[in-house]
This record gives sequence, structure tokens and C-alpha cells, in this order.
Amino acid sequence: MTTSNIHDILSTAQTYLDGLYEGDIAKLKHAFHEVAHLHSVTEGKLNNLPLADWLKLVEGRVSPQKQNFHRKLERIITINESAPGCANVTLNCAAPGRLFTDHLSLVKADGRWQIVNKQFFGEPIV
Repeated sequence: MTTSNIHDILSTAQTYLDGLYEGDIAKLKHAFHEVAHLHSVTEGKLNNLPLADWLKLVEGRVSPQKQNFHRKLERIITINESAPGCANVTLNCAAPGRLFTDHLSLVKADGRWQIVNKQFFGEPIV
């Protein structure tokens, strides 16, 4: 993995985290490829959300920033460039009452790293 790729992958991950925290749909659209899907499991059932549907959910809620919620639980856990143009990032982020572990799959398409899949798990913050 080159230093340049690490920097660019981290930049995409940071844009994603900033977009989530600020509720900034433009930043999230920049971090994700338009065909991306988001996956989670609730009570044993797989949830499969197209990006556009998830963005509507984000847009319809009060952002953590507007709720004066801190960012101290955010952290990048791993970055792995598994093959040329393919990478995975695992990170934690939080919203009031919930801590999330996100597994992001990225590809380098159209000259930049973009998230094509998000698999996530959320749990209550105790």
C-alpha cells in the first residue's frame, strides 16, 4: 500500500465521518459511489439499503453536531488495501445513544477512492 493511497483512503473515510457528524449530504455523496448499498442485521434479518434511501434518513434526522454531541468515540480501526484499487476501512463512529462499527469497502473509480458498500453494527452506548 502506497503512502499516497493511504492518504487518499483516509481522506475518503474522514469525509464520510465529517458528513455523518455534520449531517452534510454533499460530503456523504462525495464519499460514496452512487451505486453503494448499506447492510446491517436487525433481529436476525438482513437490511439492504440503497445509498439514496440512506441519505434520506440522514437528511431527516438532527445531526450529532447540532445536538452538541462529541466526536471522541470516532476512530479508524484498520485500513487494508487488499488489491490494486480495492480497500477496506473499519471504524467506529457515534451518535447520541449509539456506537457504530462500520466496515467500508472502497474502490478507486474515476480517479478517486469511493465507498461502494457499508456493513455496520450499532449498539447502545452505556
